[in-house]
Amino acid sequence: MNPLAMTLVVYIALGLGVTSAHASPCSDEIAQLEKAARLSESNPAVGPTASQSIGAQLRHQPTPESVRRAEVDSRAGLDAILTRAKALDAEGKTAECMELVGTAKLKLE
Repeated sequence: MNPLAMTLVVYIALGLGVTSAHASPCSDEIAQLEKAARLSESNPAVGPTASQSIGAQLRHQPTPESVRRAEVDSRAGLDAILTRAKALDAEGKTAECMELVGTAKLKLE
């Protein structure tokens, strides 16, 4: 990811605050990440990432289909993390929720 795109994601994630009278710190973080993820959809250079594939490690060139599949899978992975974080937040498990939020932030870098 180029430095400009990474900087954009960081500013979006940190700069977009959503406040609510009943929101916990974790739900605020989740809301910021969801907003950053939505904004990243319009910029192909920014968005959720996934681990490097075995094919890439073997120096195989990606196909358009493998790139599309990786984008869909990385987005689904981020959505699953945020869904689990919301469930933990609803259960009052703030520490576990914040840990998942940290994982989600790493996927957006």
